[in-house]
Amino acid sequence: MRDDGETETDGLERRRRIALDALRGHGAGQADVLSVEALPLGIAHIDSGLPGGGLSLGRPHEIAPESEGDEAAALGFTLALMARHLARVEGEALLVIGKGHPTPYGHGLAGLGLDPGRLLILEVESDADAYRALEEALRSQGLRAVAGLVNAGLPLKQSRRLHLAGEAASRLLLVLRPPQAENPNMAATRWRIGSGAALRDRFGCIERPCWRARLDRCRNGRTGNWLLEWDHAAHRFGLAGAVAADAPQARSGRAG
Repeated sequence: MRDDGETETDGLERRRRIALDALRGHGAGQADVLSVEALPLGIAHIDSGLPGGGLSLGRPHEIAPESEGDEAAALGFTLALMARHLARVEGEALLVIGKGHPTPYGHGLAGLGLDPGRLLILEVESDADAYRALEEALRSQGLRAVAGLVNAGLPLKQSRRLHLAGEAASRLLLVLRPPQAENPNMAATRWRIGSGAALRDRFGCIERPCWRARLDRCRNGRTGNWLLEWDHAAHRFGLAGAVAADAPQARSGRAG
């Protein structure tokens, strides 16, 4: 307990309330200039299989590491999606970080093409707090993308609440969960992301991150498996090599 009588839990709750109050008023009075309904990845081979030609805005999209140890890859993919969206629209993004998750730093964000000045970070104590913050963020006029790092799978009830909150908002909504936590929910897509062999410059620094991306679920769309590169300067994805497992695409399989 601090000298003023406030416990650590009380302090965390107070900071959470302040942050949520700020989100409610953030961007008030700003015109909603976003007119698109989906975020394309920029690869025709993939976008043609996604409803609307990209990731539907206002609906939750679930991202998970391919396996233990791929958490950084899944986070990088999540941040790249946010960076691509912010490159197309005005406004800012919110990253809600649950307890035990690392906090991205400015240099790493810039390396993915995400301006740290356009990213708000909110640390919370529990998944319940994370989902509450995401709901509030979806109602904020100034925020264009929201993502949450949670410790368990996305529950059906929470996915419904996010879906309802996002119906009237054209916001990119991402939920990053652990690899083993799979729950029935209303996520529009479900991705699994693993690390790929990144392109490096002559000094050994990563020029283009590379991810193994598997789309396990896509409502009214096609699943698939790809090896993706990320160009942080152009805010664009590209195929790093031959499509890794195109059988779902070739069969035009529908998942939903």
